[in-house]
Amino acid sequence: MITEWWKGLQRLVYDRPLKADFLIHGRYKIKEVLGMGSYGITYIAVDIQTKEAIVLKQLRTTKAKTDSGLHSFQRESQMLKALQHQHVPKLLDEFQNEHGFFIAMEWINGDTFEDLIFRDQKTYSEEETIQLLVELLNIVENFHEKGIIHRDLRIPNIILRDGKLHIIDFGLACYVTDKEIQDPDDHPEKLRMREISVISDLFALGHFALFLLYSSYEPQSRKEKSWEEELDISQSLKTILRKMLQLDEPFHSVEKARTAITSI
Repeated sequence: MITEWWKGLQRLVYDRPLKADFLIHGRYKIKEVLGMGSYGITYIAVDIQTKEAIVLKQLRTTKAKTDSGLHSFQRESQMLKALQHQHVPKLLDEFQNEHGFFIAMEWINGDTFEDLIFRDQKTYSEEETIQLLVELLNIVENFHEKGIIHRDLRIPNIILRDGKLHIIDFGLACYVTDKEIQDPDDHPEKLRMREISVISDLFALGHFALFLLYSSYEPQSRKEKSWEEELDISQSLKTILRKMLQLDEPFHSVEKARTAITSI
């Protein structure tokens, strides 16, 4: 308890965000804080050379003092370099100065599915869910072909912009050859999502699909039931989701999952 309190105090003192209009690296003017994650602070900034809005990610000072924090931050830029995919932010710059470690990347100015579902009350049918799932599988397959596992395919990290899907936040991504280090005390769902295997990304996309399907769900009673009982979807899709969620023998490749989905 004391340790967590001390860590929280350290973050409050050392991990203060840069202020609006602050010019960093002689090029990027901070506009606002976009978000604060466990490892980094993300800003919307303006590149004064190109006049374009970009995303600037700063490694938390407290995390920069740890090997794991620094490695995770550096790995994100490595992943963006390796992918260079049209549905992934472009890496624009990376630098270090007296304010810490930074990555500059393309700003995917769209709506996350977290916003679409919870802010905009957007609903998705089974047909729409399948279509989006197939599109995401096509994108993620490219990651896997390059030996990269995203490990964080949640609704805040999947964006819809101008009708096209984009995947952001590669802070937890790793190569399939990386050594796996997990805390056995973590929640089973977290362990499955963080596993260094293609099935972890399929597991996350299974949960993504459930979020979409539940967006149009209206409870008929106060009794809590399983998703299979509550959701009015085809048996074929239930069978596929059970495999993606590792309730049954899982798919071991994107290709097999996509083949099953497109055959519905």
